[in-house]
Amino acid sequence: MKVKIIVFSIALIAGASTAFAQVNVAGQDTSRRVITTAVPFLMIAPDARAGAMGDAGVATSADANAAHWNIAKLAYIKNDIGFSLSVSPWLGKIINDMSLSYLSGYYKINKEQVVSASLTYFDLGDMTFTDNDAKPIQNFNPREFAFSGSYARLLSEDMSLGVTLKFIYSNLTGNVYTSSLGGNGQAGVSVAADIGWYWKTELGLKSDLALGATITDLGNKLTYSNDEQKEFIPTTFRLGGAYTYHLDPNNSLTLALDFTKLMVPTPPIYEVDENGDPVLDQNGQQAIARGKDPDRPFLRGVFGSFSDAPDGFGEELREVMISTGVEYWYKDIFAVRGGYFWEDANKGDRKFFTMGVGLRYNVFGVDFAYLVPTTREHPLAETLRFTIHFNFETRKIQESIINEGTN
Repeated sequence: MKVKIIVFSIALIAGASTAFAQVNVAGQDTSRRVITTAVPFLMIAPDARAGAMGDAGVATSADANAAHWNIAKLAYIKNDIGFSLSVSPWLGKIINDMSLSYLSGYYKINKEQVVSASLTYFDLGDMTFTDNDAKPIQNFNPREFAFSGSYARLLSEDMSLGVTLKFIYSNLTGNVYTSSLGGNGQAGVSVAADIGWYWKTELGLKSDLALGATITDLGNKLTYSNDEQKEFIPTTFRLGGAYTYHLDPNNSLTLALDFTKLMVPTPPIYEVDENGDPVLDQNGQQAIARGKDPDRPFLRGVFGSFSDAPDGFGEELREVMISTGVEYWYKDIFAVRGGYFWEDANKGDRKFFTMGVGLRYNVFGVDFAYLVPTTREHPLAETLRFTIHFNFETRKIQESIINEGTN
């Protein structure tokens, strides 16, 4: 794909096309009062299991993709070693060479401790930059990635904690000069951390309840040009629960519910005069009518994000996204999943159903997910996700070898 871009900006690269400049890579309608950040690819659900459950994954059972959803639950992983690879063509309705890939693996040190590593890679496709006269300047393939290392530990039989350290790299423009950046572009770099908590308990003989909470991508602002133009990364708070009912020894059903909110400043409402032109304050900046200045230091921006919406607490609540999902397992071999994701109309307006299936056989597993928006011609329509899994129980193998050797 070749896309000619005259004025290159963070918002435009998120849309990846002049015709779809009002759509960012998360599929949100940015003509609404959407909170925008740098590296929005970190907010995309990378794996097919959670992707089939309406993007719910904070408190569901552990697998190799726990590093993205809640690293703490990885402490309950049953196998000793495993990894997974997920691939998803992205915004396929409007772009034919954009994709998200996610590779994750874990190693169980002992009964209480697990370490994990993961790589998220986002390829935005080939682009051609042009000047104001539509003359080609440079061909470039914007790419972003995040590499993570994680540690999870059981605190008791019912509770665990986990932490992740993450390196984030985003190169959207190469070294091309862009007027929107005021000079040559550069790769954006940041370091972030995730913190996760997980609790689970049995409710009688046939049901289990799990709760989880995370703060992810807690890290410094990122810039593509200079220190005066820094953008928040998508620091996110998630709270969720999962209830599992064992119908019989062969059949189980899980219901999951997640609440998600960006811990990033809400855009204020700026003053305009009777002609609709911006009103400037004494510092030459556009005056704010309601809300708070979004250009705040990192910590003030993150922890002030729960009380800075121009329309008060009601708007803060509208910034909460809701994910619901259901998962049915037959003999831990075959799974059927469904879900629904909801976002307020003025905060991105993403509303979609999801569905998918999963299969496990010995050490191998595969998951598939399909997304169905509630509106026609939505850029996320027909989104597919594929995940393959490999899980090994090395300790049981070793014990078996030892026992056979002693016979």
